[in-house]
Amino acid sequence: MTYLQEIAGSIGISVWLLVVIFVWSFIWKLLALWKSARKKHLIWFIVLGIVNTMGILEILYIYLFSEMSKSKKSMPEKSKSARKRRR
Repeated sequence: MTYLQEIAGSIGISVWLLVVIFVWSFIWKLLALWKSARKKHLIWFIVLGIVNTMGILEILYIYLFSEMSKSKKSMPEKSKSARKRRR
């Protein structure tokens, strides 16, 4: 506990706030790493594992970037027969 008090004192916040920030960041990091692994996004998995942004990048990945790739895949392509009819 002394180590946490030293860190919190050097930053200028209380120990309980430091613990809350750590738990918040850890939960979002685990969720984002799990989602990126399930979607096989290797680059995102590496970046999320290395970079610590107190949950900000993780939240953006979960709600914004992972959904962007889903919407790109769901766009229907024109069928070959429709392309032949135009010619």
